[in-house]
Amino acid sequence: MRTPRLAALELRKFGRGRLPRAAMAALLLLPLLYGALYLWSFWDPYGRLDKVPVALVNADQGATVGGKRIDAGADLVHSLNGNSESFDWKTTDAAHAAKGVENGTYYLSLTIPADFSRRIASSSGNDPQTGALQVRTNDANNYIVGQISRTVFSEIRSAASAKASRGFYDKIFVSFADLHDKTQQAANGAGQLAGGLGQAKQGGDKLAGGLGTAKKGGDKLAAGLGTAKQGSDALAGGAGALNTGLGKLESGSSTLAGGATTAADGTQQLADKVNAVAGQVEPFVKDHYQEIGAAAQLVADASKTIEDNLGQLPKAVDQADSQAKSAYEELRTSYTTRCEGAATPDPACPALKQEVAAGKVVASVASQLDTLVHENSGTLSDLGTQLGQLHTLAQQLANEAPHLPDDIQTAVSKVNELNSGVHALAQGANSLHTGLTSAKQGAGQLDSGAGQLDSGLGTLKNGGDTLAGGLGTLQNGAQTLDGGLYKLADGSDQLATGLRDGVGQIPDYDTKQRDARTSVMSDPVQLAAQATHKADNYGTGFAPYFIPLSLWVGAMVAYMLMQPLNRRALAAGAPAWRIAFAGWLPVAAVGVLQVAALLSVLHWAIGLDMVRTTGTVAFLLLVTSCFAAIVQWLNARFGPAGRVLVLALLMLQLTSAGGTYPVQTSPGFFNAIHPFLPMSYIVDGLRHLITGGEMWPVWRACLVLLAFTAGSLMLTAWTARRKQVWTVDRLHPEISL
Repeated sequence: MRTPRLAALELRKFGRGRLPRAAMAALLLLPLLYGALYLWSFWDPYGRLDKVPVALVNADQGATVGGKRIDAGADLVHSLNGNSESFDWKTTDAAHAAKGVENGTYYLSLTIPADFSRRIASSSGNDPQTGALQVRTNDANNYIVGQISRTVFSEIRSAASAKASRGFYDKIFVSFADLHDKTQQAANGAGQLAGGLGQAKQGGDKLAGGLGTAKKGGDKLAAGLGTAKQGSDALAGGAGALNTGLGKLESGSSTLAGGATTAADGTQQLADKVNAVAGQVEPFVKDHYQEIGAAAQLVADASKTIEDNLGQLPKAVDQADSQAKSAYEELRTSYTTRCEGAATPDPACPALKQEVAAGKVVASVASQLDTLVHENSGTLSDLGTQLGQLHTLAQQLANEAPHLPDDIQTAVSKVNELNSGVHALAQGANSLHTGLTSAKQGAGQLDSGAGQLDSGLGTLKNGGDTLAGGLGTLQNGAQTLDGGLYKLADGSDQLATGLRDGVGQIPDYDTKQRDARTSVMSDPVQLAAQATHKADNYGTGFAPYFIPLSLWVGAMVAYMLMQPLNRRALAAGAPAWRIAFAGWLPVAAVGVLQVAALLSVLHWAIGLDMVRTTGTVAFLLLVTSCFAAIVQWLNARFGPAGRVLVLALLMLQLTSAGGTYPVQTSPGFFNAIHPFLPMSYIVDGLRHLITGGEMWPVWRACLVLLAFTAGSLMLTAWTARRKQVWTVDRLHPEISL
């Protein structure tokens, strides 16, 4: 019997009653239970998140910044309620939210804290803080919802952060505009500073030149004060000498006055006595002419001394007058030159003026003394003459004493004359003493003033030297200042230039430009997602995983209802390859119907779109043929235990195919068996057929499936060959299902 006929006989069994037909119908629809129902149950779960109840607690108290009220929490609540793609937000309080998450009323909760607005507003202050949204999940309710919430809340956090950053960056760009204006003002001020420093430099040049002139004048002043100091030294010396000489004259005049007065008294007495007792004296004279001669000699010596002193007085007075006038003229000339004839008055002028006044007083006193002496020169001359005469007379008396008795009468006459002359001398001596006393007082004042003048000129000379040195230092400082002002002027020019350049580099955004840049800065990184061969939804992405699963289950159940090896063919001794094909073809035919039913429901009922529809259908026909061959061999070779192996192999393929998560995320064992199982290649090939992409994974999967199909049929034929020989194990199997 041919192989197709054997396969047809196997299928005809399912048309002999209601139960077989129902079993065949269930066999055809069984893949729908795995493929269609599974995919339909979570075809687009992310599109129905708005049905998931989530608690929303807004505890935000708001904040006031710069007089403006901020309610970031209320804004976020409004944004969430207006977003239909997120959860079903249920606004409640914290207590109900916590209780609802615990008992499953809410899958999770989102709490906006009380200080949310204040922390958001702090980004524009001195102490910026982050605002934390509080999420509470309960994996006991649903683990996947917690995972999905992380993605949703990440987007919410990014949106809230971008909105908060927008206000912060807006202030930054406003500050840029303010900085631009302030820098412009600074540049203008720097330009004005540069101009002022230029004028200051010109003033510094003039100051340095003026201080140079002042330095020369200070040097001249110091030199003039040195000359004045020498003159004051000479004046002080002359005034001292004058004072000393007048002291001596005063002392001598005092002695002279006293002696003249005494002499006048004595001559008066002498005259009185001589006149009174002239007649009586003669005898006495005769008896005592020697004593009279001695007394006369004494008077002659005393008058000689007085006469000698009177001769020195005019000369001393003339000398003092000449020195006083010379000192006064020098001071007056120096004052006129430095103070009255100079363009710039000398700082020492006040002191020089006082010295001129003092010198004038000294010259006046000396002149008065000289005048007094010369006005009384006649008296002094007469006095000298009289003294000379007195000396002569006294000397004559001394010489003529032995002859006194003879010349008594002549003596009486001479005594009277002497008495008159001595009285005149006493009067002149007293006048001279009075004048010399006044001159002595003036000379003392002159000496004191000359000393003060000399001391003052010494101090003034030191000050002049200090002034000259200070002016020199000041001139050096002015030159340094001039150089510093030159550098400062250059620096201010560079500052003004740099600030003007800086103004051009500092942005000055208008409102439109500021809004554009604020938007970019608040959310600088946009995800330019470009999905090539994008799956339309969650179900489309998982279809390559669940479709082969349903076809494997269909093949597994099919061999529960059909024999993997035809017993009639085995008993008849048919060729092994024919027996293998006879057991494989019925299930492969059923698989074709399963593929048709599954893809029809997935496409027209659920909405699975395939980029390569024809290729997908053809590929799945190869898949179901391969699965039928593998399951046939396992059942044929291992009998009832083969059904367990079929189920175990299904589990190994599902866990290592990478249908949900990349296989690289699985433990090493699954990575190790991944390349050796057909479903790994089937899932990869279906992805490229359903969503599009390169065809090499499809061709590779076809080669693998053809290899597994051919290999499984060969093993089945070998098994059929062995089963044509009956053994005890076949007659009495250890297990039967």
